[in-house]
Amino acid sequence: MSKRRKTKRKSSVPTWYWLVPVLVVGAGLAYWVSSRTSASRIEGVQTVRVSGGHRQGPVNYDQHPPAGGVHAGVWINCGIYDTQVETEKAVHSLEHGAAWITYQPDLATSEVETLRTLVGNRRYVLLSPYMYVPLPKPIVAVAWGVRLEVDSASDPRLAQFLQQYANGRQAPEPGAACTGGEGNPL
Repeated sequence: MSKRRKTKRKSSVPTWYWLVPVLVVGAGLAYWVSSRTSASRIEGVQTVRVSGGHRQGPVNYDQHPPAGGVHAGVWINCGIYDTQVETEKAVHSLEHGAAWITYQPDLATSEVETLRTLVGNRRYVLLSPYMYVPLPKPIVAVAWGVRLEVDSASDPRLAQFLQQYANGRQAPEPGAACTGGEGNPL
């Protein structure tokens, strides 16, 4: 009787062939996660800690415009307004994923037109003057938990802000209605 030899069968595919695709997929996934979660990707974006909840009546917010917080039970319809919208209703829209660009009421007409062009027909975006208190900069953009203050409507960070945060995952209820509430945008 002859003894059978046990031999290790060598793979015909080198180990590094498997390692390369795993590294490529891992690097791509890491990049995607970091690009979706980091407010620091847009220079000047501030992260603001906020909580939510519905409440009747006026709310005293710490920042103007607020980037979230307690708000009205009804939202303001997304779109372009040429008058101030009710802050508590706009914050409800932020909860639904809206981004809100506010501007000082004395902003030059050409700057306002640039903002209107930027907003266009985008869904989940509000644009309005802010008259309750003076803004820290001529234009302030907010979405739930984030804010950006800029000096000019042509600042490219505004478009980046809308791209990243309008109907963004940072909102408690992204994709909820931004129409069917109150208000008549232009």
